[in-house]
Amino acid sequence: MYCKYCGKEIEKDQDVCLNCGKVLNNKNSNSAVSGEKSKIAAGLLGIFLGALGIHNFYLGYTGKATAQLLLTVLTCGLLSFISGIWGLIEGILILTDAIKEDAAGNPLI
Repeated sequence: MYCKYCGKEIEKDQDVCLNCGKVLNNKNSNSAVSGEKSKIAAGLLGIFLGALGIHNFYLGYTGKATAQLLLTVLTCGLLSFISGIWGLIEGILILTDAIKEDAAGNPLI
């Protein structure tokens, strides 16, 4: 077997890749690995609620999210089109796999 993140060979029942340090899926568990985020959810949040930075809060990018939220709120919505376009572009980038990881480096599923 090979690590899906770095491609190095791993043992069949190994939980962590010794080369890249990523947590591998546990075959004994039916649940998703803790911390994985949905690509579709993040993309749709970016498209529909991007002016508020909700998608960036979801992905853990709190700095960008706070900037988008403050840009919208502090201008009473007058400059919300800027953060709205910003969110729309990021939403599309997430859905087209140009953005593949959350802030913690976990892959979007």
